Amino acid sequence: MLSPCGALEPYNARIEIYSEPAIVKLILGIESSCDETGIALYHTERGLLAHTLHSQIALHNEYGGVVPELASRDHVRHALPLIRDLLQKTGRTLGEVDAIAYTQGPGLSGALLVGASIACALAYTLDIPTIGIHHLEGHLLSPLLSDPAPEFPFVALLVSGGHTQLMRVDGVGRYALLGESVDDAAGEAFDKSAKLLGLDYPGGALLSRLAQRGTPGRFKLPRPMLHSGDLDFSFSGLKTAVLTLTQQHDLDEQTRADIAYAAQEAIVDVLVQKSLAALGQAGLDQLVVAGGVGANRLLRARLDETVGARGGRVFYPDLEFCTDNGAMIALAGAMRLQQQAAQRDYRFNVKPRWDLRDLNYAD
Repeated sequence: MLSPCGALEPYNARIEIYSEPAIVKLILGIESSCDETGIALYHTERGLLAHTLHSQIALHNEYGGVVPELASRDHVRHALPLIRDLLQKTGRTLGEVDAIAYTQGPGLSGALLVGASIACALAYTLDIPTIGIHHLEGHLLSPLLSDPAPEFPFVALLVSGGHTQLMRVDGVGRYALLGESVDDAAGEAFDKSAKLLGLDYPGGALLSRLAQRGTPGRFKLPRPMLHSGDLDFSFSGLKTAVLTLTQQHDLDEQTRADIAYAAQEAIVDVLVQKSLAALGQAGLDQLVVAGGVGANRLLRARLDETVGARGGRVFYPDLEFCTDNGAMIALAGAMRLQQQAAQRDYRFNVKPRWDLRDLNYAD
């Protein structure tokens, strides 16, 4: 067994389970699932106190994608300094923290282990509870950090680099999958299309910027599974179609912009139409959009227009909470600790592959 500090020797961990929810007010959140180290302090009565984020974009840019070993080492370098800086910024001390929430999965195993080990080691020292959070649950609940915030129930579109899912959300831990991508996620389609056009990593935002100079109608790309009759997605064929265009044309600046325009239009069309169908199927009028692609301006404009025309409303996290961040983990931890027994179990494991449907936090 590993000790909380990782020593290769047995130890007797304190494991205490309380039949009633512990009185937890100040939660430290730690996010380290991929290439961003996020730290946050959330107070159950005052809301989000502060958060800080270190991005590894510059580190991975020269490789054209995330290098897992480099990501893990960078989390090791920055997590504790970020925690110290945030505590100083808010005038708080570790002794005031009532619980620590950390991302348990899904994500890169090495990166997840950094956050989990730091969280459990600190909690063991402080004799406070820890709670492992599903990364996508954090994204799904992140619009609750904004004002106004949605009310349960709602339909959620989780749309990021690794995931595209439509969920019905009836409460914390009460999630029903309506549809998901069968291959590439929408964020992957953005990033891979951007790479084919010679844009830097991560290319989704750069593709959207390039698309603003594109010519409408010059290129027509497929809308995969738009008329499939279900709420699933597929974007691998779109990526292949973009590849074909780049091989058939000289990629001068205008042609690149025109292809970017067509790619963005295709992705957004599919996301919007499937989201509308999900609202209809669920019989709800509130849509929550979370994940990095949720920052896309065209997607927001189209969803606002089409959902609004049907008498519904769309909720988004603030732009700073669209990408991975510690605030969403701290919030999810606070909401879960309010409804379930607190545990002081400092043994930890991570779940690089963790289906959101496996969560069963509430009846």
